[in-house]
Amino acid sequence: MTIEDRDDAYLITHALAKDTLSRLRDVETEQVAFRKGLVKLGRICGYEIIDGAMDTEYVPVTTPLAETTGERVKGLDDVVIINVLRAATPFVEGLLKAFPRAKQGVISAGRDEDAGMNDAGEFPITIDYVKLPEITEDDTVIVADPMLATGSTMCAVLDHVLSEADGYENLFVLSAVSAPDGLVRVGDAAPEADLLTVSIDDHLDDDGFIVPGLGDAGDRAFRTT
Repeated sequence: MTIEDRDDAYLITHALAKDTLSRLRDVETEQVAFRKGLVKLGRICGYEIIDGAMDTEYVPVTTPLAETTGERVKGLDDVVIINVLRAATPFVEGLLKAFPRAKQGVISAGRDEDAGMNDAGEFPITIDYVKLPEITEDDTVIVADPMLATGSTMCAVLDHVLSEADGYENLFVLSAVSAPDGLVRVGDAAPEADLLTVSIDDHLDDDGFIVPGLGDAGDRAFRTT
C-alpha cells in the first residue's frame, strides 16, 4: 500500500502520483497539460483510497469454465465527493473515474485575498454556494481541493459538510499539495477527518501561498489570472 502515516497527514507515495505532481509543478506545463494532470492525479488518488481505506468481500463468480471465488470492493456505491470550486473541478473529474457512481456535492468557497492573512495565519472566507447530496454515516466522504494552504477555506467547507450528518466512519480531506500550517489547522478543527495529500511542502509565503507549491491551481487550469 502506498499511503504513509506522517502524523499530521497521510501521504500518497505512489510513483505515478509523484511523477504527475512533478509535471504539475513545472512552470512550463501549459493549461491543457496542467488540467489533464489534475484529472490524472485525482484518478490515482481515488484508486489509492480504494486500496488503502476500503474493505473487500469474497463473492461467488461463474466463469465460462467453472465456479470460483472473486473479491469485490465494498461500499463503492456509498461514496460522496465534495468539489471545492473551482480548482478542484478537474481533480474531481479524475476521482469520478475511480468512483463513477459517487454522489457529488459542490461548495464554492474562496479566501479574500485583498483582506490578506491575519496574524493567526488565516484568511476570511466567503462561501457563495452550497449544494450537497444526502450524506449518511455509512458514506465514504471525500472533500477535494488540490491546494491546502492556510486551511482557512477547508475549515469553512468542513463546517458545512459536518453539519450534514451526526458522524462519519470515513471522511477524507484530499489535496495534491499541502502546507504544514494548514494541515495542523484542519486537523485541529476536524479531528474526525483523515488528511490525505500527495506532498507536504515546506512553508507558506507572506501572502499565504504554498512554497514550492505549484502556483494557483485554478488560474493554471482555467487560464485566468
